[in-house]
Amino acid sequence: MSDKTYPVAIISQLREARIAQKMSQRELSAKVGLPQSHISNIESGKVDLKTSNLVEIARCLDLEVMLVPRPLITTVKALSQQGSILTEQEAEPAYRLDEEN
Repeated sequence: MSDKTYPVAIISQLREARIAQKMSQRELSAKVGLPQSHISNIESGKVDLKTSNLVEIARCLDLEVMLVPRPLITTVKALSQQGSILTEQEAEPAYRLDEEN
């Protein structure tokens, strides 16, 4: 991949999420099962992040890694930037097909 901005953006998001959760590299390393020095090297871009480690680190930070079709990237980014989380009531469908009127 010739575009180096994607790996940097991913690493930055992982680091920002860790800091936002007030989690040290040592705490994250204990959760993920990697040495703290490796977490440091990942965050500084010194090592190539394996997909399995990316997924595990992301999940420990309450993030999810997913592939998004390019035509939907703008929509997904907009939804993500809204930062709203639906309550259970808001997440309920407006109607159900099995409901009696």
